[in-house]
Amino acid sequence: MSVIIAGTGSYLPEHVITNADFESFLDTSDEWIVGRTGMKERRYSDVEPTWKLGEHASRKALEAAGIDPMDLDMIICTTVTNDYAFPSCACMVQGALGAKNAFALDCVAACAGSVYGFDMARRYLQFDDVKTVLLVACESLSQVANFEDRNSCILFSDGAGAAVLRKGDGYYGASIHSDPDGAQHLYYKHPRRGTPFYPADAVFEGEPFIADPLGALVMNGKEVYKFATAAMPEAVEEACVRAGVAPDKLDMVLPHQANQRILETAAKRLGLPMEKICLTIERYGNNSSASVMICLDECVREGKIKTGDAICLVGFGAGLTYGAVTLEYKDS
Repeated sequence: MSVIIAGTGSYLPEHVITNADFESFLDTSDEWIVGRTGMKERRYSDVEPTWKLGEHASRKALEAAGIDPMDLDMIICTTVTNDYAFPSCACMVQGALGAKNAFALDCVAACAGSVYGFDMARRYLQFDDVKTVLLVACESLSQVANFEDRNSCILFSDGAGAAVLRKGDGYYGASIHSDPDGAQHLYYKHPRRGTPFYPADAVFEGEPFIADPLGALVMNGKEVYKFATAAMPEAVEEACVRAGVAPDKLDMVLPHQANQRILETAAKRLGLPMEKICLTIERYGNNSSASVMICLDECVREGKIKTGDAICLVGFGAGLTYGAVTLEYKDS
C-alpha cells in the first residue's frame, strides 16, 4: 500500500531576514554565511503563533485537494516549537480549521518529523476507519534560536507545509531511525519553574543536558554536520531498496534544508545531479520539519513532480532522528 498526495500547501511569514540583518549585532557577513550554508534569506513570524502558520498551510492543502475540513479523519502535526506544552499543536490547528470529525496528535521528531509523520499516516490509512489524513509541519525556530551564537542563529527560520494524504497503490519504502547517542549535539531544554519545596535551579545529578542560560537551543555544529552527511544518503538508500527503486533513478529528492553542503555531499553519494535535489535553503533557511513539506508543495505547484515520478522525502535532526520515504507520486 502506498499513499496518494491529494493536495499540498505551504506558508512562509512575510518578514524576510537577510544575511545583512545579522551584521548589526554579529561578527558575520553575507559572504561568510552563504559560503558555509548556502542561505541568503529566511522568514520570521513576528506575531503569528506556530499553530497559525500550520493553519495557513493546511487551508491551502485542503483547497488543493478539494475537500472540506469536516472530511478529515486524522490530523498529524509535526513541530518542536508548539506554542503550548498542551494542548497539542495538532489540536490547535484542528480547532482553527473546524475539523470536528478528526482526531489530532503531534509528532515530535525534530527535523525528521514530517518524514516520521508521513509514514505514520500511511500506517493509519491501512485501516478502513481512517481514509483522509492531514499532515502539517509548522515551526517557529526564531523563538528558540541563540542570537549570540553566529554559527547557529543564522540557520533557523519559520514556516509551515501541509499535505492531504489518502490510501493508494504503487511502490512505497520507508527508513525510519533514531540514534540517542548523539542527542547531546542538538537540543533545547525547557527551564524549570521550581516549587515551594525545591528551587528552580535544582539539578538532577544524572542530567545529560544543561539548559542554555539564554533559554535557547544548544547545537554542536560540527557533530551535527558529520551526522547529517552520513544519515541522509543512508536513509535514502534504505528507503529506495525497500521501495524497489535505485537511488539514481529518483526523479526528485525533497530533503530537509539544513545546509547546502550537506545536500551536495549526499547527492554525489547517491549519484544524483543537483537538479533532482529540491533546494529552498537560499530563500527560506532551515525550517526544521516544515522544510520537507515546503519543498513538496513548491515542487508540486511548479510542476517539478509529475504523476508516476519516483520521489523521496528525507529528514534528519535532533534526537538524533533520521528517515526517508520513497514512493511513486500520485495525486488521485
